[in-house]
Amino acid sequence: MTGPGLRSGQPADAAGVNQQTLRYYERRGLLDPPQRSPGGHRLYPTETVTLLRVIKTAQRLGFTLNEVADLVDAFRHRRSGTGLQARASDKLIEVEQKLADLKVVRDTLRAAISAGCDDLIACAGTSCCPLPFAD
Repeated sequence: MTGPGLRSGQPADAAGVNQQTLRYYERRGLLDPPQRSPGGHRLYPTETVTLLRVIKTAQRLGFTLNEVADLVDAFRHRRSGTGLQARASDKLIEVEQKLADLKVVRDTLRAAISAGCDDLIACAGTSCCPLPFAD
């Protein structure tokens, strides 16, 4: 690292996370352990801000922290075939399945509203109930 580095609050503020998140990511191995100042303060390289933003963006896209850690590790070790393209394709399939499942839930709820279901127990006992009760 060149220069003095950033104290904990600086990269955390710049990336929109709190300092506890920064330390948690460090413990999880998502961030390299920072250097220390003579007074013992953590000093992060400026690239930490970008990495924090990448982590948060990946989480918003549905990646778990374990998946993000794998992506970061693949980048650090320059492993081909385990990067974003493959992971994003897998995540897209997962998201599309969740969307399909949510559409079924939406349509079932709409049918329950249209059928006038007002009481779950009473509705379950009628033949016109659109709710998928298990047998």
